[in-house]
Amino acid sequence: MADMPGSVSIREVGPRDGLQNEDPIPTDAKVRLLDALSGTGVRRIEAVSFVHPKAIPQMADADEVWQRAEKVDGVRYSALVPNTRGARRALAAGFTEIEVVVSASDTHNRRNVNRSTAESLDDIAELIDLLHSAGATAEVIVATSFGCPYEGDVDPERVAGIVDRVVRDGADRVAFGDTTGMGTPRRVRELVTAVRDRNAQVPVLLHFHNTRGTALANMLTAMELGITEFDASVGGLGGCPYAPGASGNLATEEAVHMLHDMGIDTGIDLDALVGAAELAEELVGKRLPSGVLRAGPRTRLTPLPA
Repeated sequence: MADMPGSVSIREVGPRDGLQNEDPIPTDAKVRLLDALSGTGVRRIEAVSFVHPKAIPQMADADEVWQRAEKVDGVRYSALVPNTRGARRALAAGFTEIEVVVSASDTHNRRNVNRSTAESLDDIAELIDLLHSAGATAEVIVATSFGCPYEGDVDPERVAGIVDRVVRDGADRVAFGDTTGMGTPRRVRELVTAVRDRNAQVPVLLHFHNTRGTALANMLTAMELGITEFDASVGGLGGCPYAPGASGNLATEEAVHMLHDMGIDTGIDLDALVGAAELAEELVGKRLPSGVLRAGPRTRLTPLPA
């Protein structure tokens, strides 16, 4: 195995990406989950998205959730926005780290935001200017980077071309979403290589779903390539409303358990994280896919002896 990083940064996306794909839960429950996650030692949390309530009713109370949530020093909170209206709401709420999304697949992009990928990229260029003028950073998330539920395989060169455009337009960071769970170690290697060949300087984050059980393998492959930033969702919450059959995200506690057992630091208290996952199960009222919740001993923090 190639050299591994000494530490990995995980952005917890359960409060947004996770809950967005579950049946709506009360505002109080969302605040409880967000506050519980803020107390686990996780350093980044995707807190809410500012979208039209008719499109995503699960996020209709985003302003209230964010207003009531406890903001913990040392935790970086971000919000997802689909357009200028959402960006202005996020800025007014006080967010300084904001994410925008575009799909590598035209068909998925049209199902998601009712416009082509090219049209979304034009909108994102204007959004980046707006965010920068307000002192905020812009992260562009490229959904369906590893495959599309409607079009199938996505050429890594197409994704790399999208990165060319958003970097030219001033994006501060990029992220690649495995929206369908089609990602495999081969696809991860090909995509990361294609992007780095053309934009080696841009910070990269990867977001894996576990539809086909490959999320941890994909994470390991990315780490071998030097990637140290990943999204994960408490309990494995989530999916995608515009990707039929896609299951939940990589479970945060499964990723942390593996990383800690490898001697890789995350800054996260695994027991506190498992407690947050148990709370998430209670709040959404169903059994979540995370195996760590039910698999017995889980807190080995040092590598096994050679």
